[in-house]
Amino acid sequence: MKPKNNTQPDNSLWRYWRGLGGWNYYFLVKFALLWFGYLNFHPLPNLVFMAFLLMPIPALRLHRWRHYIAIPVGIALFYYDTWLPGINSILSQGSQLTGFSAQYLLELVNRFINWQMIGAAFVLLIAYLFLAQWVRVTLFTVGALVWLNVLTIAGPAVSLLPANTTAATTTPAAPAPTAAGGDNALADSAPPTSANLTAYLNQFYDREKSRATAFPAALPADAQPFDLLVINICSLAWADMESINLQNHPLWSKMDIMFDSFNSATAYSGPAAIRLLRASCGQPSHHDLYQPVNQQCYLFDNLAKLGFKEQLMLDHSGVFGNFLKELREQGDLQAPLMSQAGIGNELASFDGEPIYNDLELLTRWLDQQQKAGDTRSATFFNIIPLHDGNRFVGSNKSADYQPRAQKLFDQLNTFLEQLEKSGRKVMVVIVPEHGAALVGDKMQMSGLRDIPSPNITHTPVGIKLVGMTAPHQGSPLQIKTPSSYLALSELVSRLVDGKAFTAPSVDWQALTQNLPQTPVISENDNAIVMQYQGKSYIRLNGGDWVPYPQ
Repeated sequence: MKPKNNTQPDNSLWRYWRGLGGWNYYFLVKFALLWFGYLNFHPLPNLVFMAFLLMPIPALRLHRWRHYIAIPVGIALFYYDTWLPGINSILSQGSQLTGFSAQYLLELVNRFINWQMIGAAFVLLIAYLFLAQWVRVTLFTVGALVWLNVLTIAGPAVSLLPANTTAATTTPAAPAPTAAGGDNALADSAPPTSANLTAYLNQFYDREKSRATAFPAALPADAQPFDLLVINICSLAWADMESINLQNHPLWSKMDIMFDSFNSATAYSGPAAIRLLRASCGQPSHHDLYQPVNQQCYLFDNLAKLGFKEQLMLDHSGVFGNFLKELREQGDLQAPLMSQAGIGNELASFDGEPIYNDLELLTRWLDQQQKAGDTRSATFFNIIPLHDGNRFVGSNKSADYQPRAQKLFDQLNTFLEQLEKSGRKVMVVIVPEHGAALVGDKMQMSGLRDIPSPNITHTPVGIKLVGMTAPHQGSPLQIKTPSSYLALSELVSRLVDGKAFTAPSVDWQALTQNLPQTPVISENDNAIVMQYQGKSYIRLNGGDWVPYPQ
């Protein structure tokens, strides 16, 4: 009689734990980027992905298919963890990309490649291959990812905030104190949790809906006619000027008033122009820019009701990005475009269209105003010589920013001298759309403006009153409080009767006192950057708030 064989086949799944293999390197690269602040890392989706990769599968064929499936999933997850533009943003801008010249697209691709990061990734790869001979790297990778998930169980994805700056629950808002200009300051004493930051943003939008500039119903009999000239410059921020050392150009010392803390509230041209044209109301959300609005919000409409003739100038066609169409439909600027015939051009834009000489256009405008006589006018002039990708005529290479900025500042300076010699009364308002992003950061490369970072939206805004009986003396009066377009509208309303031009003296402090203040909140289609308790926070695609990487 033979003894019974009690050995059972081993069907346990434990035999099929294979580890992460080469996927360890994938996660190690992410950890390195996260450590240096280059990722908007989402721990839980990455943990789920890792679990999918580790799940024991007996059949070798199915195991291989898992890796085939994991490759596109891993690429998509990596992209999701970056600060790169979202798919919705890319699709919304896709039609504009088709207008870029081939040379400009090639330049953007070359700019996107970071050779230092590629070199660091290569070193990390060699280190991983070397250590993997003796070390179970999977144990380290799993432990690190589990630790990151534990850190963020009670907070937003990878906030990694110090314990004293975050809380798990929402703290009731404190009563709002009174701010300058009769505004109610927003309550910002609660800890910067994602819920509190969202509540602060909603409180901001609710307050802004109730704010508006009160223009007079009619001008007094002794009102003095003058021209308002708004020069809207594309791609100019304080950070850009500092990077090329032009922040002390004589143009800025000519200003009577300078806003040191002006926020453009967006990083794109169309929304910036709409916000400026709707300056007479509080700051709306990006979504509300494309919704109907009360007629009193339109700055140029308010001036037209008081006898100012609306005028429109561009140094470009306005076709790209439907810019001119947005001025008409969302900014309610219906004035005919001033003729560009006979104006020279030394620059061509990134899509190959001519950029007309700004000094020649301004000189033509001044000649027309002189011929019109003693009338009132309000002119919107949008200029793009500083836009990324512009090139000198006859060249296929993008022109350097510094010589373009130098020339533009020199031209504006020359034009102000021409104005002073003309004797005409003109209020010149220089207000950029947004910055050029000359200096990139951890969130986006140089030239990319998908995220409205502080370096892009902190713009130099200056006001000059030309033709005054008692002109301002000395250096410009500085407005240091956080400001935006509503403050400009308020200043225009205070000067709309023109009496400051003929007054024997002007109290500049009284003129600029209690201007509306606006917290620093900037927004593109899929990104919001907000300053809270002196620090910047960002929310992408409606997700959680995280600190802006420094």
